[in-house]
Amino acid sequence: MNKSLQSTICLFLAAIIWGSAFVAQRSGMDDIGPFYFCALRSLIGSLALMIVFLLTDRRATLHKTADPNDPAAKKALEEEHLLERKTLLRGGLICGGVIFIAMNTQQMGLVSTDAGKTGFITALYIVLVPIFGIFLKHKTGFTTWAGAVLGAVGLYFLCVKEGFSIQPSDLIILSGTLFWALHILCIGHFAPKVNVIKLTAAQFFVAGLISLAVAIFREPISWAALTGSSISVLYTGIMSTGVAFTLQALGQKHANPTAASIIMSTEGLWAVVFGFLILGEKMTGRELIGCGFMLIAVIISQLPVPVKKKGGNPL
Repeated sequence: MNKSLQSTICLFLAAIIWGSAFVAQRSGMDDIGPFYFCALRSLIGSLALMIVFLLTDRRATLHKTADPNDPAAKKALEEEHLLERKTLLRGGLICGGVIFIAMNTQQMGLVSTDAGKTGFITALYIVLVPIFGIFLKHKTGFTTWAGAVLGAVGLYFLCVKEGFSIQPSDLIILSGTLFWALHILCIGHFAPKVNVIKLTAAQFFVAGLISLAVAIFREPISWAALTGSSISVLYTGIMSTGVAFTLQALGQKHANPTAASIIMSTEGLWAVVFGFLILGEKMTGRELIGCGFMLIAVIISQLPVPVKKKGGNPL
């Protein structure tokens, strides 16, 4: 299996998990505030990943033990470890800070904005990622741009069910969308340079601590709130936070950020599918049209861009 296909599978699995977790994320808000919810899911996800972190770190250390009789090799290995730690620290702080804003603005929006509209506004990162990529000199082909536009159209049909109007809470969610796009670009930058499990654990530890600090001053908390939201928090913490975001980082090791954003935006589609399969919700003709647009968008974004020969004729 080639690396491109592996990346696509990882990103699809992440989108499926996020789609299945949407109901848990929404129901958890009945008992607990958005900042406490994000703090708990982030710290639980980070804790689960830190266990894997320690195991992989030990294994990597055993495989990279330098020859004690070779001072030059020992020094080179120490410098390599130091550089990796610095990159991991920088990546954890940057990615953690960005996703703290992205998660909490989305969670705050779920309190007062229709879930479908929230999903549509959030998934507009599908268009923002290639736009931001221009300034970072990322190469984005025509097929990827076409996929981004078709994906945005599909999300509209899939998620927006009533008259679309802009409310103050919508603007909060839209501001968070900017940070979801930035997070995809940040992961795309750091994931190829460090162990992705360590990076994911670090970013959510940072995001969890910041969320907890804010929650202490903004939101009330009680034992009843914790027990009432425990299932939602555990599921989103372990599956949506720990597993899915690790799959995202693994997938983005060998994927164009824009193509990755198109695949991950199918979480809205999977949310509708799981609602149909688990909750018995019926899919309307409008939703089926949206699903069709999104599937076409994913297929188009994965098509190879024709390469021109030196003579000027495309292959």
